[in-house]
Amino acid sequence: MEQKANTFLETERLGKLMVKYAVPCVISLLVAALYNIVDQIFIANADYLGSYGNAANTVVFPLTVVALSIAVMIGDGCCAFVSISLGRNGKEAAHKSIGSAVLLCIVSGLIMTVIYLVLQEPILTLFGGQVNVETFRHAKEYFFWITLGVPFYMFGQALNPIIRSDGSPKFAMASTLAGAAANIILDPVFIFVFRWGMMGAAAATVLGQIMTAVLAVRYLCHMKAVRLERSSFRFHGSLAEKYLPLGICSFLSQISLVMAMAAIQNMTLKYSAVDPIFGQTQYMQIPMAVLGIVMKFFQIVISISVGLAAGCIPVVGYNIGAGRKDRAKSLFTRLLAAETIVGAVALLIVELFPRQLIGIFGAANESVYYTEYAVKCFRVYLCMMVLATVNKGTFIYLQSLGRAFASTAISMVREVLFGVGFALLLPRWFGLDGVLYSMPVSDMLTSVICVIVIRYTYKALDCGEKRKPEHE
Repeated sequence: MEQKANTFLETERLGKLMVKYAVPCVISLLVAALYNIVDQIFIANADYLGSYGNAANTVVFPLTVVALSIAVMIGDGCCAFVSISLGRNGKEAAHKSIGSAVLLCIVSGLIMTVIYLVLQEPILTLFGGQVNVETFRHAKEYFFWITLGVPFYMFGQALNPIIRSDGSPKFAMASTLAGAAANIILDPVFIFVFRWGMMGAAAATVLGQIMTAVLAVRYLCHMKAVRLERSSFRFHGSLAEKYLPLGICSFLSQISLVMAMAAIQNMTLKYSAVDPIFGQTQYMQIPMAVLGIVMKFFQIVISISVGLAAGCIPVVGYNIGAGRKDRAKSLFTRLLAAETIVGAVALLIVELFPRQLIGIFGAANESVYYTEYAVKCFRVYLCMMVLATVNKGTFIYLQSLGRAFASTAISMVREVLFGVGFALLLPRWFGLDGVLYSMPVSDMLTSVICVIVIRYTYKALDCGEKRKPEHE
């Protein structure tokens, strides 16, 4: 009988495996998040762009998340399916699913690019781009160049979890780091030296994304646990039906975030217009710009949360496939503890150091209203970070167990029913402040559901649990 691949996932210490897989995944996601954040930092500190450029970046950001949502659906779903297949010694299904996922990602990236280029202005308007003329002009310029990099961005993001499932989390991390390093180096050159403005910020980002995609292609040619063949690179519909549902939670988690962003940004635009301060022409872009900054910090924290959980997917999937529920249960406990710590640290930062955070994004060049509103946003909008990280980690863990429906349903409740619903309702009673209340209220209600899910998951993993060997 042929030897199973990646057997170390069943035998190695869980703490070591969590560090080996989760840490590189966290770093990869953080670096991916930094693409847009770095752009915003340099844009904010360019005196000829300022808060108008910041607001434009906020408008475009959700549209990059749409592309990301499709990429992670393909990549995370394929990652989970490949891990479970290898745990069952199903190498044939593994290599065919990877090849199919690669083709699907390329085609999806090209389609997204065409749609974005054709529907540029109505899409930007949908996400609040018409806050004022100057913001809309910057948004169009930034969006056009970012759109040209969408196929490369999607390819790199989709291949990242697939590379991890092949037992190479460090390479996945390194490829993302290389692209981000290029972006960080080129951003100040293009923005401050060449003074290319929003085009320069976008060009630096796209070149970094191209570098990551090229490295991913290189890895495909030298995979370890899975050997790709010419026959792999076909669209295998029967396999796609199996791996895409496993990634649907990742998709909906991202796409519902876009829906929430659209609701939040449009309500911010609507209620800032009647605000005594932000209703003035010279200050109209401030709430949108500030909100984008706060959401970027939230993205950093959630990237850590998602990275911890997503890094566990290959380990949990393999052990479930091998019948080792005891190890899956133990890893769940470790994950919940780690998510709690991440949320607690983030909460302390936003409550104690909001002025320092906003200072990174060029607050010195802005009015006092900019800083005051930013401090308020950080302290109110993100006051339930502990609940947010634990909730997110729990949802993603369910994916690794193959429970796509449960994970999807809970994510939709959080992001759409609560996230979008409260973003639309609360401003009716609390005005602009109501937008800020929507996040903590949503996380509090979601945590009630999350507690029930956690208890059920533990009971399910107890069923048929194997006795742990002494070294574990």
